[in-house]
Amino acid sequence: VQLQASGGGLVQPGGSLMLSCAASGFVFSTQYMEWVRQAPGKGTELVARISGGGYSTFYADSVKGRFTISRDNGKNLLWLRMTSLKSEDTAVYYCAAGQQKGRGTLVTVSS
Repeated sequence: VQLQASGGGLVQPGGSLMLSCAASGFVFSTQYMEWVRQAPGKGTELVARISGGGYSTFYADSVKGRFTISRDNGKNLLWLRMTSLKSEDTAVYYCAAGQQKGRGTLVTVSS
């Protein structure tokens, strides 16, 4: 299983970012996928989950209405659209397939 997240960076409060995750080594279309994050000094938090077919999603209360998870099963890609970003969204973001978690991408929200 290989999972590579990208798209992180520095953004001002209220700004937007789109994270991407390229997946390989497993049957992507049948696997639910997640975005999780780890803020400095804190544990891992589930941010969003999407079913294999993309028809069912779940969001943490902290990001509901601001983040959107989506996927392209034809290209083995997972996305996380983040809007109205807050300082508390600062974290390393990882895409995950089951218990497998790839290399993360750092998102820093600061003015």
